Amino acid sequence: MPSSSIGRSRPVFKTAAYDDQEKFLPLPEATGSYPYHLDIQNVLPGLNGNKMVFHMAGDTGGLTLPVFKHQVANEMTRQYHETASREDKPAFFFHLGDVVYNYGQAEEYNPQFFEPYEQYPGPIFAIAGNHDGDIDLFNPNMPKSLDAFMQVFCDKQSRPISFAANGSRKSNIQPNVYWTLNTPLADFVCLYSNVPRFGAITGEQKKWFIEELKIAAKNRNEKALIVCLHHAPYSADTNHGSSLRMQNFLNAAFEEANVIPDIIFSGHVHNYQRFSKQYANGKIVPFIVAGAGGFADLHKIAPNGDPEFPDTSNLLDNVQLENYCDHTHGFLKITIEKTREHFTLEGGYYTVNTSDYSSSIFTLFDSFIVNVGS
Repeated sequence: MPSSSIGRSRPVFKTAAYDDQEKFLPLPEATGSYPYHLDIQNVLPGLNGNKMVFHMAGDTGGLTLPVFKHQVANEMTRQYHETASREDKPAFFFHLGDVVYNYGQAEEYNPQFFEPYEQYPGPIFAIAGNHDGDIDLFNPNMPKSLDAFMQVFCDKQSRPISFAANGSRKSNIQPNVYWTLNTPLADFVCLYSNVPRFGAITGEQKKWFIEELKIAAKNRNEKALIVCLHHAPYSADTNHGSSLRMQNFLNAAFEEANVIPDIIFSGHVHNYQRFSKQYANGKIVPFIVAGAGGFADLHKIAPNGDPEFPDTSNLLDNVQLENYCDHTHGFLKITIEKTREHFTLEGGYYTVNTSDYSSSIFTLFDSFIVNVGS
């Protein structure tokens, strides 16, 4: 369903949303050394060449109507196995946060993550979402924020996870809750936007982020620069709306670093949205929301003219809603390819057939191409 079908062309703010900054929780200690880089060769030895393909989705957890999260995981796995060419098979899955709900405690990982992704053939990288970092104050074990997430994704070495029932998926070795994944064709600068509804990022993380943008900019002719954060800076949905905090954070960081990335991915909002933002220097950057990875309740796009979801603020100028899907679940397949003629990032958003649980088939819903470094 293209955005033009209801005339919605801009993101919105939600007037009734409470900015609950008091929910901010302290970050865990890093498991790796500063500046928190992970070379993908340490996880996927031999990943090289001029093409890299991977999956992306966020908000895959949830206990209500669990069929949806299994469908998305199954369809990504099906896509892998149905891809004949080795270089076109997705090498890994990058998770955009909210692996589990409603709290990020260890006992939630089996039904919400390990079981659905037991058959997924590649490693899984992740940024943490607000639910992954939230804690249940009535939990008698009194876990700290992100305890379980760190054991699953930010271990000091890859090994069996004590609370994984089947034991087939080992822990990943991301060096921190905010970190950079270095690959031959892209640098993924990965933020942690904490627990509050609209996100919160510390000054220490902001300083790190600016330095990472500057470092990545030195490789712009060789690598795509990708930024990942859970809370969506721009959204046209009725549940969250846009995050002014994340907009201000990114705008200030890009200006101070004098660097603008090639693309920005987020989750948090339970649907798919593709925005394009034009910056003052003329560069157009896609902002992709891909938070329909399995949580049962999807978030609808706001109708035009609703005073509870205004879109007239000049803070939303130069941001165009290009396409969206708010009626079914899905996932992204991203292909980065470098040839003598071009260097591109190509995205495809695939929906799953939620009307037939027994034979869900993925279908290409939207596609886009980014000329890297332009």
